Amino acid sequence: MTTVDIAAISIDPDYSTRAGYDPKFLAVTLPLPAPAASLSGFVSAELRYHHFSVVMHRKRRMALFTAVNIDGGQAQQLAREPDRWIRDPRIAADEQTDEALYRQNDLDRGHLVRRLDPAWGPAAKAANDDTFHFTNCTPQHHEFNAGATLWVGLEDYVLRNTDTHDLKVSVLTGPVLADGDVPYRGIELPRQFWKVVSVVKEDGTLSSTGYLLSQEALLDEFTMGPAEFTFGAYHTYQVPVRRIAELTHLDLGVHISADPLETIAFSGSARELLREQDVFV
Repeated sequence: MTTVDIAAISIDPDYSTRAGYDPKFLAVTLPLPAPAASLSGFVSAELRYHHFSVVMHRKRRMALFTAVNIDGGQAQQLAREPDRWIRDPRIAADEQTDEALYRQNDLDRGHLVRRLDPAWGPAAKAANDDTFHFTNCTPQHHEFNAGATLWVGLEDYVLRNTDTHDLKVSVLTGPVLADGDVPYRGIELPRQFWKVVSVVKEDGTLSSTGYLLSQEALLDEFTMGPAEFTFGAYHTYQVPVRRIAELTHLDLGVHISADPLETIAFSGSARELLREQDVFV
């Protein structure tokens, strides 16, 4: 990985230059997940950026999911410049969040596609900057967003410690947009976040692993609703991808069939990850 100093965040207004997520990036084709019929009317068209795509939940005004291709062999370590978040002009203003949600509170604009994940190859700088669209952020409590959890480095760990094909990873990420999320400034704050990390191993087989993390314990200052069971703040859990499909109403069939938790004698719905070595791929 090379380290490069970059200029300030600058968004190219010509969106036709973005190819978006590539379903054929890995040796096994991984299409974007199809939303269930119950989401009909709420789902945006695919919004393509450099090396990643976002599909929005128009009513909830945040991503239903994001999908990114990561090439560890061409990654660039770009220095972070002061944030400058912008709306995506391809969708209506009332179908995405803006600065009003984050003003004078402890909510961060939490990246879904991490800033450096798509920052590889000739388009590294443009891809880095594309992650600063409001379509790619969700409201995350500052302590959650800045916390030192395994969640932050899952993709890095998979790249470093799995015998992958050409050091490539494709990652789906999103908030769990659940009924009962309590509104704040007109936006329902998600309590949990999910991730599915996919690699093709040296033997040619696909491995897709699913993860959940909760910020519910940190949202008391914003909500007064009754507490419900979640996996606990700061605790990262590996869960069956099937569980994520149920929570998100997304078709993750290809990923489910490649989930190692589907093929082992596994009891329970979650494996708490206390250290990186606990990840099962």
